[in-house]
Amino acid sequence: MKESMLAGYSDVVRLSVLQIGIGSSMADLWRDFLSNQDEVIDKWRHYFPAYERHFEQWRDRSMMFLEIGVAKGGSLRMWQRYFGPYASIVGVDIDENCLKFESPGVHVKIGSQADLEFLGTLVDEFGPPDVVLDDGSHHMDDVITTFEFLYQRMRSNSVYMIEDLHGGFLEEYGGGPQSARNFFNYAHAGVMQMNRHWGREPEERNPVFDDTRGISFYDSLVCFEKGSPRTLVADQVGRSKTKGIRGRHATHTHTVVR
Repeated sequence: MKESMLAGYSDVVRLSVLQIGIGSSMADLWRDFLSNQDEVIDKWRHYFPAYERHFEQWRDRSMMFLEIGVAKGGSLRMWQRYFGPYASIVGVDIDENCLKFESPGVHVKIGSQADLEFLGTLVDEFGPPDVVLDDGSHHMDDVITTFEFLYQRMRSNSVYMIEDLHGGFLEEYGGGPQSARNFFNYAHAGVMQMNRHWGREPEERNPVFDDTRGISFYDSLVCFEKGSPRTLVADQVGRSKTKGIRGRHATHTHTVVR
């Protein structure tokens, strides 16, 4: 899928993308990927710093990780090694051949990510996921449908990540640079909603984005951090320079309740 999405680009662009480094820190997940001798794992190099930044908090904890798109099966094993023995790893794919990648602690379910009834059975069986990684069809309608169903059912501190979003710039994936279905444009509405309390005019509100603590944008990847918006507090601390109280410790607090 990743190779097909680069079809039509020049060799220079293809090579420059493939040669992107991930920095000097050789973290556990990156080392595991490089040393993999198990089933094939197909990942862009520049995703790994984002994985490690957003997924680290869930290591060695009882949790449910849902990967949409099993493909060649290697990533499910990688995630099991990364998250540890307390994690339940669930993979979803439309290809029944992916059932062969099941193993203790790794579950594979066959169904479409756009089928809400199927997604509902996943939540019923395994509970709300703590981490979702959407590496499925990459079609914008599927991506948005899956996000809107699952994200609202996730608990505080959960993480929802969508990768390979360069498909959003391609018409054959239901997108386009200016399309409202391009997930980058769609997610921008979430950014505006997170900051709507600063405006003087009421903004349209999409309940899907409620309880969003943060949204991170990367090349071809977006990550949502679930959580109740914090009360915003701005403090001024230090020695006051105001005439008449010079030398006294001054504290001023400004609070915004969202």
